Amino acid sequence: MRVALLAESFLPHMNGVTGSVLHVLRHLAEAGHETLVIAPKSGDVTADLHGARAELLRSVPLPSYPEVRVVFARAARLGALLREFRPDVVHLASPFVLGWQGLAAAEALKIPSVAVYQTDVISYAQKYGLPQATALVAGHVTRLHRRATLTLAPSSASTRQLEELGVDRIRRWGRGVDAVRFAPEHRDETWRATVAPGGERIVGYVGRLAPEKQVDDLRALADLPGTRLVIVGDGPSRPALEKAIPDAVFTGHLSGVDLARTMAGFDVFVHPGESETFGQTIQEALASGVPVVATGVGGPLDLVRSSVDGWLYKPGDLDDLRARVADLIGDDSKRQAFARAARDAVAGRTWEALTRDLVGHYREAAALRARDEGMLVRGGERPEVPAPRARGRWTRYVALGDSLTEGLCDASRMPSGQFRGWADRLAELLAHTSDDGPFRYANLAVRSRRVRHLIDEQIPAALALQPDLVSILIGANDLVGPAPVIPALVAEVESAVRAVRRTGADVLLVTTFLPRRTAARIFARHFAAYNVELRRIARTHGAILLDLEAVAEIGDLSLWADDLVHLRSRGHRLVAYRAAEALGVPDAGELSGLDEALHADDEVPQGGWLTRDALPWVWRRIRGRTAGDGILAKHEGYVELPTRGDRQRQRASS
Repeated sequence: MRVALLAESFLPHMNGVTGSVLHVLRHLAEAGHETLVIAPKSGDVTADLHGARAELLRSVPLPSYPEVRVVFARAARLGALLREFRPDVVHLASPFVLGWQGLAAAEALKIPSVAVYQTDVISYAQKYGLPQATALVAGHVTRLHRRATLTLAPSSASTRQLEELGVDRIRRWGRGVDAVRFAPEHRDETWRATVAPGGERIVGYVGRLAPEKQVDDLRALADLPGTRLVIVGDGPSRPALEKAIPDAVFTGHLSGVDLARTMAGFDVFVHPGESETFGQTIQEALASGVPVVATGVGGPLDLVRSSVDGWLYKPGDLDDLRARVADLIGDDSKRQAFARAARDAVAGRTWEALTRDLVGHYREAAALRARDEGMLVRGGERPEVPAPRARGRWTRYVALGDSLTEGLCDASRMPSGQFRGWADRLAELLAHTSDDGPFRYANLAVRSRRVRHLIDEQIPAALALQPDLVSILIGANDLVGPAPVIPALVAEVESAVRAVRRTGADVLLVTTFLPRRTAARIFARHFAAYNVELRRIARTHGAILLDLEAVAEIGDLSLWADDLVHLRSRGHRLVAYRAAEALGVPDAGELSGLDEALHADDEVPQGGWLTRDALPWVWRRIRGRTAGDGILAKHEGYVELPTRGDRQRQRASS
């Protein structure tokens, strides 16, 4: 793959975002992927970028925090860089300012984007005493991650935070740890004797020295008997800390071998920050065989196993922090047992494995982007890529709905005046791939039917047939009417799904869809709002979702009949095979291509739409009539279809 990484911060400033980007660059290169880095320019970069091309853009420092740089890049500049590189995906590392600009450029070029949530800037705004800015920051974070194709969150706490903000499409992706660099073997007794010449136990902290890290809480450990406090890192809070804790050892920023030796030399690692989305230094301490005492909120909840490899103290309770550290300092056997468990905790959390997972997320983002392209209107919860499922052992299938499910305009290889339709085709596919039998099928759909007909007529008739599979595609006739009351429609559909699911039968719930033409856009927002609720209903009640609104091909006018309202045979074939895929029918996608190649019998498009279709429809509406008046369902009772098992048994008996 070709991956463009936009990093909000980068070398020479080293922090969690920069470190993660460097690890990802290395392992993407080792796997044969090409990379481009777009980041703020703040100095010379001498580190190995593992073959990545780097485009470092002019930036300005934050006034109160010069290590953090902000890029205000022109959209045209970012667009030109992406067009030239032609990435398969845009990776946004801790996006905020540059990330937003890059996201806009990626969207304009229809490139999938993966936003890695790594910095809790909302909490940072609160910690820096900017209450007015907090709401603005929260709104920006929400818009950014809802606009990205996919968001990766590093912990359960950050996942919950994003969900509460209304962000969808969230996946868990943690961080790897270099368990070779960070290992107990790097413990250096000479270094320890230099730092603690009196044999004191060493309590250590590694990280940025800034208000959002709550490093001021380390003062609670300043006079803990028999200990020496070592603080690794730099930042705006260092001068105040040096005055507050004069007996502590301040090493400044460390990296590489020096950092690994120092981390392994600690007896206890302390992490006071409550705004961590993950806590990479916690992982590095665990890999070094050092027990951790961390605040019991945010990222540490997923990393520290309290009473196994460390302690989680009550957030904000500095007496509890002090007591937990004292507990480990004063009990050598417990501390050593925690140290052994700490090292075991990070086994398998390698950057190589995490990068493989990341590439999987890139591929998922590409699939999601394709679904987004199929949407006429974007808003509300976005469609997901359905997870593969095993085919059920259904033998009684009932189809419910309106003219689309009745099969209007699908006259392929049917006697004059009769129609086939996607549900009939699906029933044949299910029968032909079933080893059980007999396979029974009923179709209760009738043209012009609305949601109230589903409740009043079709659901009672379907339940009387005791099916094990029911498909529901309904609502379009309601949505094209004047001022549809969508909550009422949704409530009725949900009651129908609930009634079927109570019997133990499966429900295939199908979202409504429109042709991709200008006139259809006047209904698009109603259809989109209704479909958002159908997705929720499917998720809530365990229905199988066939999300046709997110299938770009369904809007192609070549799949629609001359009346521009119904599908022609090609369209019905597409729906049938997509339904088969959703139901887990093996090789449904391949069968669809074969079927399409064997059928060149669709009707030749004809003119006269206005007089043949539109005016009669308007006239019926004026008179309070519908095309379905007096029409009965084509299969009110079950018809039996031959199954694969039937054919095999016939061959065996002959």
